[in-house]
Amino acid sequence: MTSTSASGLARFNALEESTARAELHEACASTAWARHLLAARPFATPEDLYAASDAATARLSAEDLAEAMAGHPPIGRPKPGDPTSSREQAGMAGAAEDLKAEMLELNLAYQEKFGHVFLICATGRTGEQMRDAALERIGNSPEREREIVRTELGKINRIRLNRLVEQDA
Repeated sequence: MTSTSASGLARFNALEESTARAELHEACASTAWARHLLAARPFATPEDLYAASDAATARLSAEDLAEAMAGHPPIGRPKPGDPTSSREQAGMAGAAEDLKAEMLELNLAYQEKFGHVFLICATGRTGEQMRDAALERIGNSPEREREIVRTELGKINRIRLNRLVEQDA
C-alpha cells in the first residue's frame, strides 16, 4: 500500500457519513452498495475496501443494479462536465465519426433490448473494442447480460474506489 493510498483510505474512513455517502455515490449510484460500504467502515487496507465493494456488487438486486446503471451515461456520450465519465470513455473521444455513429445505434438497440444502458468498463479500451463488445453482447439473453453487467460494474467500482483512496488526505 502506498503512502498516498494509506492516507487516502484514512481520509475516507474518517469522513462524516453523509460526506462518505456522497463520495461513494460518485463511484456507484446504487444506494444499497453505498450503504454496505458505509457499514463496513473503517477499512484496514484498500484491498478490504475493494473486497467489500465486490461483495456488495454481487448482492445487488435487479432494482439495485438498475439504480447503479442509471448513473452511467451511454458509451460515446459522457456526461457534460463530468471528468470521470470523460476520462473513462476516452477511447471513444478520438474515434472516427462513423464509429461514434455506429456506437450510438448500438447503444439504442441495446437499451431497447435490455431496458438499460450498455455498461462496460471502458477504461483503457478503444472505441473499436467497445463497439465489438456491444456487438457481441447484444445477442445475449437478459439473464446472461445481467451477470456481465454486474461484473463490469464491479470493475468500474474498483477503479473509482482506487481513485478515491489515491486522493491525498
